Amino acid sequence: MSKKRVVVLGGNFGGLTAGLAVSHELHKDVDVTVVSLSDKFVFNPSLIWLPFGKRSPSDLTFSLAPTFESHGINFVHGEAKGIDPSAKKVSTSVGEFDYDYLVIATGYRNNFAIAPGLGPGGNAFTITTLEDAIQAREGWRRFLDKPGDVVIAASQEAGCFGAAYEYLFNVSYRLRKAGLKKQVKLTFVSSEPFLGHFGVGGLPHGESLIKMFLKKENISYLVNSSIDHVDEGRMVLAGGEALDFAYSMVIPPFVGQDFLHDIPGLTDAKGYVKVRDTYQSELYDDIYAVGIAAQVPSPWQTAVAVGIPKTGFPTERMAHVAARNIASQIKGEPLKAHELFGDMPAVCVMDAGNNGVILLADKMLPPREHGVLIPGPQAHAMKLAFEKYFMWKSRHGYVTLP
Repeated sequence: MSKKRVVVLGGNFGGLTAGLAVSHELHKDVDVTVVSLSDKFVFNPSLIWLPFGKRSPSDLTFSLAPTFESHGINFVHGEAKGIDPSAKKVSTSVGEFDYDYLVIATGYRNNFAIAPGLGPGGNAFTITTLEDAIQAREGWRRFLDKPGDVVIAASQEAGCFGAAYEYLFNVSYRLRKAGLKKQVKLTFVSSEPFLGHFGVGGLPHGESLIKMFLKKENISYLVNSSIDHVDEGRMVLAGGEALDFAYSMVIPPFVGQDFLHDIPGLTDAKGYVKVRDTYQSELYDDIYAVGIAAQVPSPWQTAVAVGIPKTGFPTERMAHVAARNIASQIKGEPLKAHELFGDMPAVCVMDAGNNGVILLADKMLPPREHGVLIPGPQAHAMKLAFEKYFMWKSRHGYVTLP
């Protein structure tokens, strides 16, 4: 009997983990193909450091092909263009691939259309991709030559609030190191209903802790705010308030990949695949989605729309759930892995230059029984150590390690 064919779309956190985990679950008795638009893995959590020269692109990337090929997985450098669920085929820029099971781990696109003036060639930088962070680095170099006020923001519908806070506090730290702290007004703009909401409803004492950090760093802030547009050197909020700047970084909302919209009923309006707690598509038992590509219903409504963070740890969790269930299906066994996104533990280390905060909770979304924020320089040290560990683990394909 021929081996079952598993095709994984995407090669970063979700795709890397899913492809290797499926192979491991079935002791390589499966034909796994990973198709990725990028031929490199990017450790996105450390993009916050790249604009300040603390990391280079080579520090945060490695080639995917050697990693997959060393584990007997076929790697294809190409762009997914379409899925035919009835024929069980994926079309890509380099040809078609048949599948028995499909994992969609295509990540996100920045939705710069949320406010005019954002995006490549726009009036504010972002750091959500390697290319974006490189542009933000060039902007920071120009800023140091001609400093002025700085505005850091997480726009309406954004979900990656952790990166916004990390960048904010790293900017503050770098301003102090450059001797500019007293002459630069630093402002934080967020769509969160309150400081420390993080897109997960907040944690006990989180708001007061963040306020303490902001006061200590002399950072002004605005919450419940949406961006109307960004002109050159000026951010205009929906209420008409204008904030002048010499440098600005905005975390935009994310959306799914366009080609997924072509399959009726597969995704929501943002291009996220509607999934069960097995991470199977609601429509197709043989199609899975993990990470940003998977829809996560919001348990609340806020005055200004906020998203939910799905990067990093939860992406890995979803990928392992999907891999275990694909293995069960191939073996003809009942599905064993079930985990709602909201029931996953929350684990996050936020860096602040030479300080930081560790966030821990028993559940990603409320109601929770336990949640804590632990501030201190140990958070900075932990993030540095985790970067080295995760890059080593991922480069060697050791995804079964914690």
